[in-house]
Amino acid sequence: MIYVVATLTIKPETRADMIAAAKACIAETRKEAGNIAYDLHESVTDPTKLVFVEQWENAEALVPHRKAEHMKTFGRVVVNCLAAPPKIEVITPANVEVR
Repeated sequence: MIYVVATLTIKPETRADMIAAAKACIAETRKEAGNIAYDLHESVTDPTKLVFVEQWENAEALVPHRKAEHMKTFGRVVVNCLAAPPKIEVITPANVEVR
């Protein structure tokens, strides 16, 4: 299992467009093979900080995800919303005690 944590800093005036595009992308991504969870979170102190937390069965599941049409559509919106380059981390729960 892997997680992807993508932190986006958006231009304040693009928030509504970004959220609308994210909702559509989330709905389609949750249908993908290998996806366990795909959620959008927002900072409680900075409304321009949005964080996607994704959970996947394995890294191989990300290959078709990145090529999916809904990701391309989302990308065309995001590029106009970003105030800074996104920070994307792929992490694993290896060696972590699960409670």
